[in-house]
Amino acid sequence: MVMLKPKATSESRTLMTQLIFPQDTNHYDTMFGGKLMEYMDKVAAIAAMRHARGRVVTASTDSLDFLAPIRIGEVIEVEAFVTWTSRSSMEIYVSVISENLYSGERQTTVTAFFTFVALDDSGKPTQVAPVEPETEKEKALFLSAPERYALRKQRKQERAASTKKSD
Repeated sequence: MVMLKPKATSESRTLMTQLIFPQDTNHYDTMFGGKLMEYMDKVAAIAAMRHARGRVVTASTDSLDFLAPIRIGEVIEVEAFVTWTSRSSMEIYVSVISENLYSGERQTTVTAFFTFVALDDSGKPTQVAPVEPETEKEKALFLSAPERYALRKQRKQERAASTKKSD
């Protein structure tokens, strides 16, 4: 395996800003969770592609925590960056901050971890560069990532085993 030069977290950082309209919301006038997940997946994919500089696919989403509702007329900022890599997989941290444009109040409304796998031209997993965290938050996420990676791997194995039992 060739050692690739580490890439700074800032090289993958991606930010999307959206104004929330009535068609983005449910009957409680709060944003559809699925619509927000779509935005999060897109921003995470861009961050992963920026890091890998190639094709990527979503492998998993975990710890998707809705912390507060997002209302009509608010603005959301969806931010993503690669926190850690394995051989071909990348963990991406995604956070959503909502803002009331009249009061200026901002709050974190959703956080999640996505895992993406880099693919070569034939669709097979391909090696990605390691991550070089820069800020204290990035360093903390980097240091805690191997534990999350191990838990994801264990969860995947358990689900594969339970699926075989039901066949």
